[in-house]
Amino acid sequence: MSYLGMDVGTSGCKAVVFNAQGRLLAHAHRAYRVSSPRAGWAELDSEQVCRACLDVLREAASACASDPVRALAVSSQGEAFTPVDSAGRVLAHAQVSSDTRAADLARDWSAEFGRERLYRITGHTAHPMFTLPKLLWLRDNQPQVWAQAARFLCFEDLLHTRLGVEPAMGWPLAGRTMLFDVRRHVWDEGILRRIGLDPARLARTLPSGAVVGSVPRRAGEELGFSREVLVVAGGHDQPVSALGGGIIAPGMAAYATGTTECITPAFAAPAFSAELFQSNLCTYDFALPGMYATVAFSLTGGNILNWFCDQFGAAETAEAVRTGVSAYELLLRELGPEPSPLLVLPYFTPSGTPYFDPHTTGAILGLRLTTTRGEVLRALLEGVAFEMRLNLDILQRSGVAIRELRATGGGARNAAWNQLKADVLDTPITSVAVTEAGALGAALLAAAADCSTPPQALAKEWVRTGAVFEPDAKRAAHYRARFEEYKRLYPALKALRCT
Repeated sequence: MSYLGMDVGTSGCKAVVFNAQGRLLAHAHRAYRVSSPRAGWAELDSEQVCRACLDVLREAASACASDPVRALAVSSQGEAFTPVDSAGRVLAHAQVSSDTRAADLARDWSAEFGRERLYRITGHTAHPMFTLPKLLWLRDNQPQVWAQAARFLCFEDLLHTRLGVEPAMGWPLAGRTMLFDVRRHVWDEGILRRIGLDPARLARTLPSGAVVGSVPRRAGEELGFSREVLVVAGGHDQPVSALGGGIIAPGMAAYATGTTECITPAFAAPAFSAELFQSNLCTYDFALPGMYATVAFSLTGGNILNWFCDQFGAAETAEAVRTGVSAYELLLRELGPEPSPLLVLPYFTPSGTPYFDPHTTGAILGLRLTTTRGEVLRALLEGVAFEMRLNLDILQRSGVAIRELRATGGGARNAAWNQLKADVLDTPITSVAVTEAGALGAALLAAAADCSTPPQALAKEWVRTGAVFEPDAKRAAHYRARFEEYKRLYPALKALRCT
């Protein structure tokens, strides 16, 4: 028996198959690009995403025909939704997390409804990334699509429809819509009534690890499945990835580097406090029954390396074509061991926690004619790490103590980058053998449901750790002092109207 984890991200999707002992059997990946037809817009073609997902499912399943897939689950990017008609046809592109067209609606609607009231129900504070303001924008600006849509589906439940099962959304993904009561685990009637949305136009919700259904025979045959395949509820990629990194108890957190940069700790009960509320640090379901999570994040994460490569990495891009070595890996070889003399405010996208500022911009301070490309690159990565340290400090003061960080995501493969983060955060970071933690976490949930085994027990067996990156004492001391300067940077530039 084998188990498939599907990870639907912002820049691509992956299907990874693991055997019953958690060993990787097959892997398939497809990339797609976010389009920005107007300033502030960031969209995915949902049809293209679904085709890519089915392609990787087919490729991964066919690669392990001797150990056929028994069950699958989906780890999905959050917030983005797709309107579909009664026949399941896509009516509009999906607005992804970094889309800010609904910024004014998010602010005004939240104020009208009651910002703290919204937080107490949904565990989240208003931001244009969430599904609710995106739906409001669609309702007000594309009323024909709003009227024609039979359902509004996030990528987990949209993919379920393409697999031929009645769609369901894992609780951790439902929490990212800002329509879901995270303590009662139901769509909130008051919020839906206020925006004029019938709950029948949303998928049902299930806890992570619950069985959604089975792939019908014909659909399964087209995907290369040789037997009945269970579909199991997954959820939002950050909690599912954290589970795939072995986060199974309070005090542990995943540090994921993908398009965005996220730290996801798990805790035993919902955490609501004035400081978490003011810092926009949410509370919603974790991927394990009865546990909760928050997400401290920067919308500028690995994408800052993508930007640097696009703008300044032509030579590495060409060399990557010749050698097959990633252009990003080639660029990261230029990182020196010493801290950069530059200081970066890493808001190359709208900011994430704690400020939720959709209008701020990034800054690079300290440039000289002697500045090297490597110093700029290191400073960019340091800036993102400083932003995560800012969030960790807030969590610590709010009683969410984090003693152990696990590195997940594509960026976790690079030792120099992991060491940089450990030094800036002054916290040890443990690598994991399978960095595609979203797919691993989803497959783990699928296996647990099929075998009736607690996912915590499977995680102890499946998740294998690697190198531990301990902070270098000298560099950590330097960054401790530098962090005090970093904390003053955003308020100072905002006062100068530079952000």
